[in-house]
Amino acid sequence: MKNLTLSAAFLFTTFSFAQSAKSIGIIAPDHREITVTAADLAKYTKHKLDSVQITNHLKEYKSTLKNVNGVLLRDVLSKISFNEKSPKVLSEYYITCIAEDGYRVVFSWNEIFNTSVGDHVLIIPEVEGRPKDGISTLSPTDFATGRRYVKMLKTIVLKKAD
Repeated sequence: MKNLTLSAAFLFTTFSFAQSAKSIGIIAPDHREITVTAADLAKYTKHKLDSVQITNHLKEYKSTLKNVNGVLLRDVLSKISFNEKSPKVLSEYYITCIAEDGYRVVFSWNEIFNTSVGDHVLIIPEVEGRPKDGISTLSPTDFATGRRYVKMLKTIVLKKAD
């Protein structure tokens, strides 16, 4: 019965994300899931980009995002507890951002919290002209910006490397 309840909860969570795309689940290292809504994101410091060109893996132009308003991924993840005895162990963690369609991108904990990349990686509740894309993530300083542009972000998972 417990497995059935968990399965039903998983299906409901997946269905609700597909319906609204107004919230994301963050799965902490202890497997605890935290739901972050667009309203929650509105409470963080805003970072605005007038425009960002999205390029593919060959750095070919694909589109332009205009009037991007987001919050730093680092700010949102800083609320997660890691329960590690030494901060050195945090270097073993990675962050996977997963879209509704299964597309995944990965950041290391050090990349987000210990380099200038973390000063720019955004969680974006909405982008002008793209309301259907729901919440997304973007690393605007990447050379090929489209590689880590996740539309319809569903889940962020924090895991320790094996």
